[in-house]
Amino acid sequence: MPACLICAAPVGDFISFGRMPIANGFLMPADFDREFFFELKTGYCERCHMVQLTELVDPSKMFHDHYAYFSSISVRMAQHFASFAGMVRERYVTAADPFVVEVGSNDGIMLQHFATAGLRHLGVEPSANVAAAARASGVRTVCRFFDEEAGHEIRKEYGAADAFLGANVICHIPDMHTLIKGVRALLKDDGVFVFEEPYLGDIVSKASYDQIYDEHVYYFSLQSLTPLLAQHEMEVIDVLPQTTHGGSMRYVVAKRGARPVADGVAALRERERAMGLMLPATYQELRRRIEKSRDDLVSLLKELRAAGKRVTGYGATSKSTTVTNYCGIGSDLVEFISDTTPGKQGRYSPGTHIPVVPYDRFVERYPDYAVLFAWNHGDEIVAKEQAFRKAGGQFISYVPNVHVMA
Repeated sequence: MPACLICAAPVGDFISFGRMPIANGFLMPADFDREFFFELKTGYCERCHMVQLTELVDPSKMFHDHYAYFSSISVRMAQHFASFAGMVRERYVTAADPFVVEVGSNDGIMLQHFATAGLRHLGVEPSANVAAAARASGVRTVCRFFDEEAGHEIRKEYGAADAFLGANVICHIPDMHTLIKGVRALLKDDGVFVFEEPYLGDIVSKASYDQIYDEHVYYFSLQSLTPLLAQHEMEVIDVLPQTTHGGSMRYVVAKRGARPVADGVAALRERERAMGLMLPATYQELRRRIEKSRDDLVSLLKELRAAGKRVTGYGATSKSTTVTNYCGIGSDLVEFISDTTPGKQGRYSPGTHIPVVPYDRFVERYPDYAVLFAWNHGDEIVAKEQAFRKAGGQFISYVPNVHVMA
């Protein structure tokens, strides 16, 4: 058995998704023969309750100078990050001459709200192309991975931080101990570490298995974060549920005893107990539901194609890589995937090599059905695609179960 990345106890896999490529590795035909694959396996640690990948991918294969995801693409996410920044400024960045650091800051979509207010800030982004985009928009950014050494170096150069932020990035970092040591070294005594990630409780309740891919090493709950943080004399002082990414949790962390703990922390701990997030049986049942979702989706797509219906995909997401490869969905079942990201257009989906085309192709000739790979932006997309639906088009979702959306 592999060892838990947090406490070193043996971890048993509860599901393998099989042979899987890099989730965000959209590629050209010339690269097909040298595409990288690994086995995507997920396990649960009975000692510290952390759900985690049990086979890791070298970070340099995922975060590099042609990384394909830019946060600013989604209007909804832009609004969300503006709200996130506003909350931090109102509650936690109130001292004179504050300093804010964000890890995995991408193209600066959140830090720009501190930059335009004239506040000292620094983004730490390992992908060179998106770091360059952030700097071009006026957001101070360094291109590197964050660890304990980075925490000390940043403090030496800029001073202690009032707030250290992360959004859908902390779960990407395999060595959580060096991360937290770096955060603790960088923060002021009363500083806060505020981060949000896809929430394990939502993944379990919705069977949203497409949240599981190479970049997401961990699937956090309050119960799993508590013993991890305690090892570094830190604690969760507040929890704020979010709707982003199909269900996320925002955690506010501080040095132990530095700030009062909100009532919502105890309430969430009890909800997690009631959900059975600390029981191995919960994850065996999740595997059964995931396998049923796979079988139902493939069956539906085969029925539609046999009936002569055109089916395309909507949103060339990292999530779609898990679904298409685990389910064995290729261009025989999904004609193409439309996407608005220029860097993905003209390429092919990882592993299954479905063509990724500009959004205009979707509009020029509407399909009969579109698999909503970007289901976590479903409300935004459905509101946008009224013409598609009026023309008779229908969306297919697979969360929380496979269905044609009404």
